[in-house]
Formats: sequence, C-alpha cells, structure tokens
Amino acid sequence: MPKNPARPKARLAKQALTADNAARAERVNQLEKKMGDLAKKLTGESKLTGDSYQNFIASLGMGVSPTFSSSTYGFNPITRVRNILEWIHRGSWLGGVAIDLVADDMTRAGVELTGDIDPDAIDEIEEVATALGVWNSLNDYLKWARLYGGCIAVQMIDGQDPKTPFRLESVGKTAFRGLFVLDRWQVEPSLTDLVQDLGPYYGLPKFYRVTSQAPGMNGMTIHYSRCIRQEGIRLPYWQRLMENLWGISVLERLYDRMVAFDSSTQGAAQLAYKAWVRTYKIKGFRNLVANGGKMYEALIKQVAFMKDTQTNEGMTLLDGDDEFEAHANPTFAGLSDLIMALAQQISGALQIPLVRLLGQSPAGLNSTGESDLRTYYDGIRSLQVRHLKVGITTVYRAIAQSMGMKLNRGFGIVFRPLWQVPEKEKADISTAITDAVVKAHEGGIISDQTALKELKQTSTVTGVFTNITREDIESASDVPVPPISEVSGEGEEGGAAPKAKKKKKDGDAATVDDKGTKAEAHYVDQAPGQDHCKDCVHFQHDQELGGTCELVSGIIKPEGYCEWFKAARSAAI
Repeated sequence: MPKNPARPKARLAKQALTADNAARAERVNQLEKKMGDLAKKLTGESKLTGDSYQNFIASLGMGVSPTFSSSTYGFNPITRVRNILEWIHRGSWLGGVAIDLVADDMTRAGVELTGDIDPDAIDEIEEVATALGVWNSLNDYLKWARLYGGCIAVQMIDGQDPKTPFRLESVGKTAFRGLFVLDRWQVEPSLTDLVQDLGPYYGLPKFYRVTSQAPGMNGMTIHYSRCIRQEGIRLPYWQRLMENLWGISVLERLYDRMVAFDSSTQGAAQLAYKAWVRTYKIKGFRNLVANGGKMYEALIKQVAFMKDTQTNEGMTLLDGDDEFEAHANPTFAGLSDLIMALAQQISGALQIPLVRLLGQSPAGLNSTGESDLRTYYDGIRSLQVRHLKVGITTVYRAIAQSMGMKLNRGFGIVFRPLWQVPEKEKADISTAITDAVVKAHEGGIISDQTALKELKQTSTVTGVFTNITREDIESASDVPVPPISEVSGEGEEGGAAPKAKKKKKDGDAATVDDKGTKAEAHYVDQAPGQDHCKDCVHFQHDQELGGTCELVSGIIKPEGYCEWFKAARSAAI
C-alpha cells in the first residue's frame, strides 16, 4: 500500500506547534516568576494578585489591601420572607413609595383607543372599563408584582372554564366581569408543565393553581392565556428557578440603602434631644441615691422644681455647694448632606427623581425639575409599552366583544402622556399644524386624503379632529389638486396653464388660441385616482375624437387626467 506523503508533513507541523506552545508556556512561567520575585522584594512576602489596579507599596488594590480585598457581596433573599416585605410596605413611608409610585404613574393617565372606532363606542367601552374597575385592578396588579416579585391578573369570563385556553370569539354578551388579581403567594405555577407553543410565553408555566388562602377562585386551575403575568425584577434563568420562575421584589436590591437612610434620619431625630444638655453637680449625690429616703425624695422635688421654673423669666435656685452648667451642642453641620446623599442613592436605585420621590422642590438657580420629570416619564412610558400594552389590548378587546362590538385588526391603544401639555399650548399647536396642512393642500402639494391623515394623526396631542373616521379618509381623493389660479388662468400672471380667451357670443364652442401641451399639463390617458377628464369643467365631449380640452391641445380621453383638473359642479356633488 503506498504511503501518504501528507502524513509526515502533518506530524512535523504538529510537533512544531507543540514545541512552539511549550516555548511560550516557559516564557510565561519565567515572567510570572519575575513578577512574584518583584512583589516579594517590595512587600516582603509573596501574594496572589488579580487583574486590576494594584500598588504594593501603598497597599492599594484588590489582592493587596486586606481590608479592601475582604469586601464582597452577600445573599439577602428577603423576597422569600413575605412578612418582611409587607412590614416594609406597611410601616415605612419610603418602602410604600418605592412600591406604589411607579404603579400609580403607570395607570394614572389611562389609554387612548385607536383605529376605526366610533367616538360614541369609545366612550361606552371606557365606561364599562371604569365600572368594572379594570384600572384599579391593574394598579394592584403592578403594586403586588413589585412588592412580591410576581403577580397575575385573571380575566373573569362568565360561563367559561378557566382551565381552557382563552378564545376572544367565545366571549358572550356581558360575559366579561373584570380582572381578578392574585400575587405569587396565592398561586402555584405548573413548573413541570410549561408552555411549548413558540411565542413570548414559551417556557413559562402553562397553568396556575389557586391556593386555599386566596380571596377567591380557591382550588381552580387557570390557563396562562387567561392571565396577564408580571414579574418584579426579572432574574437570570438559574435564579428564576430558585424563585419558581418568578422575579424578586424591588425592595430586595433596595434593602441595605433603605436601612442606611432610615438609620440616619432616625439618628438625626434623636440628636435633637441632645441639642441642649444641662448638668447639675450635687455633693454626695451617690450617697443620696444609695440611701434613698426623704433626702432622696427632696432632691427629686428640687430637680422637678428647677425644670418647671427654667424659663426666660424664671430663676434657678441652688445650694451654695452645688454647680449648674448648660452645654449647647453645635449645629449638626453635614448631617443634612449625608441624608440627602443617601436619598440620592435610593433615587438612583429606583430610577425615580428626588422631585417625584420626596416631593421636594428642585434646588439650585433656575432649577425647575422639568428635565428630571420628563426623563422619568419617558421611563414610565417604556415600562407601559413593555409590560402593559399587550395585556391591556387583550382586555379592551374582551370588553368590546362582551358589549357586542367587533374591533378590526387596526385596533390598538396608545398610553396618554403623563406630561400634560397646557391647554393654551395645545391650541397653539393645533392652529400651527392646521395652517400648515391647509397651505400644503391649497398649494397642490398634498391630497385630500393625506391632509385628513395628518390632521387625524395630531388629534392625540391636540385633542382636535378626533372625529375624522377611516371612511372619511378612504373616501377622500388621493391625488393632489393644483391651485385654482393655475387651472383657471386667473390670479397672478405667468401661471402654469395658458389663459383661455372668452367664448364667442354666438354660442359656438369656445376656442383657445394658446393652449398648453400635454407635457406641460402632465396629462395621462389613464387616471390612477378617482378624478377623470370627463368630470372636469374644461373637458369638451367630441363624438368623433372622444374629447378635447379648453386648456390642453390635442385629443383628450374621457378617462384621462392632468394637473389642471377642476371638477365640474355636478361631479363634485
């Protein structure tokens, strides 16, 4: 059998690579030995170092300073201790604000229903949602998710088994009865039966069994499609497994900062009792206390008398051998800065500006707090879109189905902005936009359809033109109409269309000496829109040729169109 000439070459290449790797490893070992000798020479001992800043002489850096290197992060899973979470939320104003504020802001302004919906129908849907307490339930749903680390809101559909998948078309008349909120401690997710359908719920529990401690639906099994699910702070996968696929409470990350803040404020409050200290030296005081009796009782009466008479006009009477001193402690300089620094840490952890978290006025020259609030409201809007939009859209569709309304595919919701535009500013914006749209339309730049779309789009901000429907937009012309002066030849000189001469008095057909060309008028034989030459005021029917025009030379087809089109009155009607 002939030998393969490639095998020796491969063997040699492998040997060369092995030798090269060995040489590199030897150089690395020699370099590490030199660094170790240098460290031992500088510090007197050999130390294990890490990849970070280090200064052996100054004992700075990780692996060098014993104090700094001993620092680490511990595990404080207070999310699993429900009582502590509830005590914080119930007994600490800061804990209550941390949980409630974001939930309140996410549900404060509500939503606008978009799509081809009658305004009266929108009002009816909103009335039903308010009567069923949908937004109050959503507020609780967000609060308990932030407090406990997870929560679900179940759609209550009358006459349906909650264990079956939810189908919108099966919702009967007046069957939707609102949302029922259950926190993570009131349900048991099916950890061994997960959603296998590809989509956003893939890998999540397929069912939730309601515990006996829940306020309702005890023992029922609920299909995931009937729930809106929310987690507090989402965790990596292996940590989520430890939490039964839930998240953690927002208080868990905040716990040490809250303890530091409350400890500082409580300590500052107690310092107020030490702001003015008085000492009273009594000869033989220890013996008086030890012996007790009438002498001790007389001393107590004397001290009480001194406390009652120590006013601006009172006098302190002492024995000749006694001494009385008053010690006024200095102001607590820097304490307020410390408390504010701790409050800023909490503000950063919650992503809530101090002007909203503490309700304090912004400090500093020309400070209004508007930029901080705008940034915060942008964050709230992001949370609304990520965590609420899909669920709320499903709920509103169920409400409409329960009312006998069928919403088209174009239906959607838009969260109302938290930053409210003043009414005067809204009016100014509406006027400016309307003027711009009207000028563009009259100038032949945009069509009737585009103008209506622009006005409808701005209605969510200005509150004007909200009653423009999809039928109005679809029935409008989508072809821009040139200015009247260009079509009729009237107005300023030098118009695009030639100026027609007057008709003869004998009733003959009108003649035009200087007609424009088809190219100048951008004439086409087949019109793409709804406007045709046969409906134009300048069109003249001709049985032999088909038609002519007062402004354009040549044969004109009835189904044609040009930019000088002007609808006849009968066609416009």
